[in-house]
Amino acid sequence: MQSVVVKVSRFAGVSVAVAAMSLTGAAAAHAEPPTQGCPYPYVCFYADGNALNAGTVISKYRDVTSGYQAVTPRPHYGVLNTRNDDVVYLRLQSGGSVCLEPNSQTVFTDAYKVNGIRISSSSTC
Repeated sequence: MQSVVVKVSRFAGVSVAVAAMSLTGAAAAHAEPPTQGCPYPYVCFYADGNALNAGTVISKYRDVTSGYQAVTPRPHYGVLNTRNDDVVYLRLQSGGSVCLEPNSQTVFTDAYKVNGIRISSSSTC
């Protein structure tokens, strides 16, 4: 009788372990869905606000850098930051920069042209 109880408890233990591993594996393999065509953990550029709404990405960046990466200056850029903990600095051709918080977006007008991007590991501007 004791061997039957031991076998049943071992089977139950193995079943629980297998179920836990499959749940853990599913969670670890789960990727966040793309937002407006921009997958996590990217910062995506769009030709304008309409392209941002349509999810038509023209370029994307994901590396944290100490300096700015060059971006072709143009008016009407839409920018989406899908990162959860990192801010993005957008350098303006006219001078200065704009900080974009995690999980946020913006669209620039004719008055401003972005010519650089720097992703920072800071979570606040």
